[in-house]
Amino acid sequence: MASLNVSLSFFFATCALCEVARRASKALLPAGTYANFSREAVGTAQLAACCLELRVLVELGPWAGGFGPDLLLTLVFLLFVVHGVTFDGASANPTVALQEFLMAEASLPNTLLKVVAQVLGAQAACALTQHCWTWELSELHLLQSLMAVDCSSTLRTSVLQGTLVEGACTFFFHLSLLHLQHSLLVYRVPALALLVTLMAYTAGPYTSAFFNPALAASVTFHCSGNTLLEYAHVYCLGPVAGMILAVLLHQGHLPRLFQRNLLYRQKNKYRTPRGKLSPGSAATQTPTKEYSGKKL
Repeated sequence: MASLNVSLSFFFATCALCEVARRASKALLPAGTYANFSREAVGTAQLAACCLELRVLVELGPWAGGFGPDLLLTLVFLLFVVHGVTFDGASANPTVALQEFLMAEASLPNTLLKVVAQVLGAQAACALTQHCWTWELSELHLLQSLMAVDCSSTLRTSVLQGTLVEGACTFFFHLSLLHLQHSLLVYRVPALALLVTLMAYTAGPYTSAFFNPALAASVTFHCSGNTLLEYAHVYCLGPVAGMILAVLLHQGHLPRLFQRNLLYRQKNKYRTPRGKLSPGSAATQTPTKEYSGKKL
């Protein structure tokens, strides 16, 4: 129970510090710099730090702390609710930034800046979290600090199946995100958090259900068990393909690349009346003027 309290304190401290950094950067930096860089970097750092700590509970908690899956899934749901409320519009996910670009909602420089900020934020969170583990505030942190030197891969299936799993998770996430993008925050955040929790339960044993390239790169790309190319196929290629399929299914086309709808027919806004016209209406619509040579 003491290890759980330490982890809960870590979650609270991480979210509090990131909120302070978010508000300070919003007050000091220009609006464009905050929206495209600082907000994304802080949001991704908050997400990555909490996911790293949550991974400790998932891998070591059941046998070292006696934590059951119900407790862990509840933490996943609550954490993503907190993330959704505190992110201030940040996506903290490169595939979401790429989706905004393909939807013609963001320019290419802003998209690249967001992706760079997300990668840097995730890497910084990984370094800081590992440093916190060296303080050995709990038994789980002690074990994790000893195991961090030679971490194991989160990919527990074949590369092809892992790519399909990550792609499917990303597809359902982005399809839900597009469907709920105009919903109220009070409905959108719990719905997405519930979806993430469900996917963590079903796909977690295979790939840990990241569906976030920046998060996966900071957590598992440096671990032994697979090559960098295999990790890129599963955690980068799969999510990008799933995102593109979700946008195509929702929009019918990629607005950045195609103006013509590829899947759905556009209905005409004004319907042309069918049927024969009456003689009076025909005369009214097609008047004929005949002028003779007489003076008017």
